[in-house]
Amino acid sequence: MTLTPVEGNEAPEDEISIALDELPEGVGLLVVKRGPNAGSKYTLDHPVTTAGRHPESDIFLDDITVSRRHAEFRRERTGYTVADVGSLNGTYLNRARIDDAPLANGDEVQVGKFRLVFVTGTAPGH
Repeated sequence: MTLTPVEGNEAPEDEISIALDELPEGVGLLVVKRGPNAGSKYTLDHPVTTAGRHPESDIFLDDITVSRRHAEFRRERTGYTVADVGSLNGTYLNRARIDDAPLANGDEVQVGKFRLVFVTGTAPGH
């Protein structure tokens, strides 16, 4: 399974607009804030969404700073979590290196040199 960006227009790093009203209820969204594909948006509408440099990753981040299998975004009953899956450079949540952590609206996840902002309208199960 390969997810394609919801939107792929090149927006300046600090001027990314997010239309939450278009997001299905309870579904999270990752917006690339910094990196080669800044402005790209990925919906997290599966139980597990993979991110990495491997072409079959759900979120394909093509840069040497990203491991082939880098991180997973998990949709659970109580909300979303992000987990590092053994990457070389680590996964960071709001600039702190993590192994596994819950996500909150507005959190910034760093995977290699990519910075992604997590947004959601409502939590899963609500």
